Amino acid sequence: MTTPTSIHSGELPATVRGFLTAHVARDVDAALAVFTPTAVVTDEGETFRGTDEIRRFLLHSGAEFTYTTELIGAERVDDTHWVAVNRLEGDFPGGVAELAYRFSLDGELVAELVIAPR
Repeated sequence: MTTPTSIHSGELPATVRGFLTAHVARDVDAALAVFTPTAVVTDEGETFRGTDEIRRFLLHSGAEFTYTTELIGAERVDDTHWVAVNRLEGDFPGGVAELAYRFSLDGELVAELVIAPR
């Protein structure tokens, strides 16, 4: 078993950095491009499977709120699993949230992403 290692955000795989940048910019096409065709995303207890459902998630996730996002932590779990922690501040209920984005990679693409409170 590999022990998780804290890293600088620049050490995240390009795929993960690309998703995070595209997601903050609400660039759906760029964000979608990092996923395998059969990828799975889980957020707020809802699961999205495959390109069409993930596109829907990307289009609508958080769209009703205005918020800022700051990457506050990153860690390598092993060669295919990475965690990025974002702090969101905005006009959503509670106003502040820290979310862990848990990525599972398949080669250069994301096979699974689970977003959950830290």
